Amino acid sequence: MSLRLPWRLDDDDVAFPPPERALDDPNGLLAVGGDLSPPRLIAAYRHGIFPWYSAGQPILWWSPDPRMVFRTDGVHLSSRFRRELRQSPWQVRADTAFEAVIEACARIPRAGQRGTWITPAMKRAYGALHRLGHAHSIEVFDGERLVGGLYGVAIGQGFFAESMFSAESGGSKVALAALARRLHGWGWPLIDAQVENDHLVSLGAETLPRREFLARIGPLVAAPDPPGSWTTRFRPLNARDLAC
Repeated sequence: MSLRLPWRLDDDDVAFPPPERALDDPNGLLAVGGDLSPPRLIAAYRHGIFPWYSAGQPILWWSPDPRMVFRTDGVHLSSRFRRELRQSPWQVRADTAFEAVIEACARIPRAGQRGTWITPAMKRAYGALHRLGHAHSIEVFDGERLVGGLYGVAIGQGFFAESMFSAESGGSKVALAALARRLHGWGWPLIDAQVENDHLVSLGAETLPRREFLARIGPLVAAPDPPGSWTTRFRPLNARDLAC
């Protein structure tokens, strides 16, 4: 029996192999190597591929099957949490504290995980995408204190969530719900959440077979929605408005 290995990327070519070549074990591992330059990252996300690796490893590229997604009209907040939000002073903004959000995501402890995959190289790479208008942060503030948030990559009308954090209970849920509210209003139907976990399922995430995910994301990333800052476009949103 032949052993399948992940594709080794050419340092001078940002092209990726078809996602269907990804391994079954570990689920979704497609390629190894390359770099985290903006052209390579944008090429990856356009094809439903994302980097995920730990310090000391080579860059690993993934396209798991199935894929976890949120419908932008399908994020679920419990009745109890909505009641709490009716009295919340929190406000949600976008792209006003990108570096603080990615740093908080890197520091937050994760169950069953030692260290972080958001390495200094990853921070630099997504910072470069942010300056190009492709990476965005959604920030939850209590006054001027950052209490939660998330960041991800937008291409066309496709949004690929990367990580989220809470400094106060519920901070990440508010960021996600606010993002979904705004994207739904813009006509963006999906948020990619990458890999299934119970917490995301509790918030309304669904799994799609990789083939279906790729078919749905293709037209979205090809949509003529140019990159740029979301600070004005997103508009500040009061957390209590998400209780409706």
